[in-house]
Amino acid sequence: MPADLAVIGLGQLGLPLAQAAVSAGISTLGYQCGDPAPLAAADQRRMLSTGFRPATNPAELGRVRTAVICAPTPRGADGALDLGQLADAARTLAAHLRPHTTVILESPVYPGTTEEFLRPLLEEGSGLRAGRDFHLAYSPSRVDPGNRDHTPANTPKVIGGLTPACTESAAAFYGRLTDKVVRARGPREAETVQLLETNYRHVNIALVNEMAVLCHDLGVDLWDVIRCAETKPFGFQAFRPGPGVGGHAVPRDLAGPRTRSLRMVELAQQVNNHMPQYVIQRAATLLNEHGKSARGARVLLLGITYKPDHADQQGSPAKEIATRLMELGAAVSYHDPLVPSWSILDRPVPRVDSLYEAAADADLTILLQQHRTYDLQGLSVKAQLLLDTRGATPTGAAHRL
Repeated sequence: MPADLAVIGLGQLGLPLAQAAVSAGISTLGYQCGDPAPLAAADQRRMLSTGFRPATNPAELGRVRTAVICAPTPRGADGALDLGQLADAARTLAAHLRPHTTVILESPVYPGTTEEFLRPLLEEGSGLRAGRDFHLAYSPSRVDPGNRDHTPANTPKVIGGLTPACTESAAAFYGRLTDKVVRARGPREAETVQLLETNYRHVNIALVNEMAVLCHDLGVDLWDVIRCAETKPFGFQAFRPGPGVGGHAVPRDLAGPRTRSLRMVELAQQVNNHMPQYVIQRAATLLNEHGKSARGARVLLLGITYKPDHADQQGSPAKEIATRLMELGAAVSYHDPLVPSWSILDRPVPRVDSLYEAAADADLTILLQQHRTYDLQGLSVKAQLLLDTRGATPTGAAHRL
């Protein structure tokens, strides 16, 4: 049975797109490449009942009007983007591509990838010509998991097509999903939007992370500084420090294989990568100030996901923090309402059930992620020693980052 849309890759980018599409009444085919994103059983049933159909036969990709490629592009060992899964997805689609199909890439890529990498694969595998026989465009993904205020329906979508007709065809599709479509001059501009948006976040987080270290050394309450600064109605956007930067939108410190590095982004990445070690230093200092050593200390980690109220652990600094604590000889346990089990260094980390009792028993409790279910006021009373890396506890109730 033909579908309006095929989403190729049902990971952190493709699955939200498929959910948004079926919610908008678009019959959607899901073709898996890479690791799938976790989906609750209730959400699976809801999608299946509203027009979603998983596909295992790639021939079905040739019977859709629009195909959106959301293949993972992880970093390789050399730090460059690995386009292997994108290439596999392109070849699979190309073998069944029919004229008049609109093909859109949403995977994070270097500027130029749509035209110089994806286009040749699609044309060689299909015998069709992009811009003449089928439409080709790029649209940066703007997925923010768990954000209830900014959904696909009210988040503007940027489109850059190979030709004006390609742009309009892609815009017509996304216009069914969102209130506003923004047309870029072309694929390269749209790809570079992704680069700018991702790096903007990481550079500003790095700035406030450095401010956190400076303010601690000066005895200044950074959280109060941010509270006051964000009242400025122009020229300032508040970012907050943390134990590291997680998520799937890793900083793109290289603008492309043939272009120079972005020096500010490289520096920002160094700053952010250092934050887990800084948390360890603060933790060891706090223990020492209370007459205890990290070796043998009972340390409880609260919230090990990369984002509050979201189960994804991709890039979470909790892993490195737990590893370093274990290497120092600490006895590490954790609590996270969204993560039933966790292993570090091939060893299971004990999961506590009674949060208050565990905090009272631990020599040090470290809040890494502020889940909505945490009663931080009560926790600050029960914990022997609390290090708050998110500035979430009441003023004076804990040691803040």
